[in-house]
Amino acid sequence: PDPPLLLYLRGQRAGLNQAMLAIVGSRSATTTGIATAEAFAKNLGEAGLTICSGLALGIDAAAHRGALHSGTVAVLGTGADLIYPRSHLQLARQITEQGLIISEQPPDTGPRSGLFPRRNRIISGLSLGVLVVEAADGSGSLITARLALEQGREVFAIPGSIHSPLSRGPHRLIRDGAKLVESAEDVLSELGPLYAVLRSSQAAAPAADWRPEDSTQAKVWAAMDFDPLAPEQIASRCGLTLTELSAILLDMELQGYLAACPGGRFCRLPPAS
Repeated sequence: PDPPLLLYLRGQRAGLNQAMLAIVGSRSATTTGIATAEAFAKNLGEAGLTICSGLALGIDAAAHRGALHSGTVAVLGTGADLIYPRSHLQLARQITEQGLIISEQPPDTGPRSGLFPRRNRIISGLSLGVLVVEAADGSGSLITARLALEQGREVFAIPGSIHSPLSRGPHRLIRDGAKLVESAEDVLSELGPLYAVLRSSQAAAPAADWRPEDSTQAKVWAAMDFDPLAPEQIASRCGLTLTELSAILLDMELQGYLAACPGGRFCRLPPAS
């Protein structure tokens, strides 16, 4: 919902072709939270995910630092040419060497309070899921998590001490159904086939004739892409009932044309190499 009209980019555009995961959290993060965000970003980046965040103080900056060598994407609430906070100028330069800075705001747009929550939909929209590390009640990272759910993305949360106010956000998300994770492997396991599909599609583009021969299956295939879709969306695009579509999706999955993804969604598979 509410896609940006255009995006201004600085850096290496190749990062946009990689599967992304957002890591967000408190600006007033603890030392443990910062170390945790850096470690998760480093390990997930080395596993092939591009880490996306908002270049804010605290958890955002830690996530970017952890993923500098693998590539990271920063989505700004200012123009892409104006780094905020200014203390992150050096970090922004490092990001553009291996990654990318993105903004929907025109150049020379300075910091305004309403622009930062608005950019959160882009952070979640670019990503397979959102990982919340530390967040107090009312944290902007909880907005990102809510938007991720609305966009059909996965939401992950790292639990913390019951005595810390910064644990309240992650704990609330977990109570509401977010995946509790304790390691990068937990995240990769939860992403499951969707992550595997995107990794393989990065390695080899699908052949032009890679499509079912059956006319109905071909119509379903044409309505899909490598982004996961709910059956209701596919049925609406194809003019099929959910009952009709269900059998077709199962048959196509067995033939290797698509994969079942988290949340009951489906996406295309590239041809086997």
